[in-house]
Amino acid sequence: MSSKKTRIKTEAAVVTLRDQHEVDAALAEIGAAQRARQSIETEMNAKLAEIKEHYEALAAPHAAVIAQLGEGVRIWCEARRAELTKDGRTKTAKFGAGEVSWRMRPPSVNVRSEGIVIETLKKLGLERFIRTKESVNKEAILAEPSAVEGIKGLSVVTGKEDFVIKPFATEIEEVR
Repeated sequence: MSSKKTRIKTEAAVVTLRDQHEVDAALAEIGAAQRARQSIETEMNAKLAEIKEHYEALAAPHAAVIAQLGEGVRIWCEARRAELTKDGRTKTAKFGAGEVSWRMRPPSVNVRSEGIVIETLKKLGLERFIRTKESVNKEAILAEPSAVEGIKGLSVVTGKEDFVIKPFATEIEEVR
């Protein structure tokens, strides 16, 4: 039997700072770490963009072949659709290396200028085609929290405080 190594994970120790100078130094170090992390992220995104561009260039000729051959297959099959689908009794035609099929998309509704369409539906008395969405008006509740006290499932949260660390950073100005 082989013995497995047991890994013990512990949280990182919290740094205890003793005075204002140490807090200031910690803020400076946090800023430096954030900038280093941002630099790494920028480098990563640049390399990912290069990799994506490289592989897209490699794939482009294959995409062109697929498009050309696919259009040729479609034209040939459309010309022989009745024969391939046994006069419409099937939607799929099988070949030795694959199959083709004709599928009807489900109906869909396209709405351009939704405001005008809604107005026209109202004028024509077709309100059944207009959806009304009800939701809780949180802004009104925040304006009058005492009015909703005791309502089950509703609570107004106040007095929550976040601790924010924002190291100072300078930006390099762009000269034009």
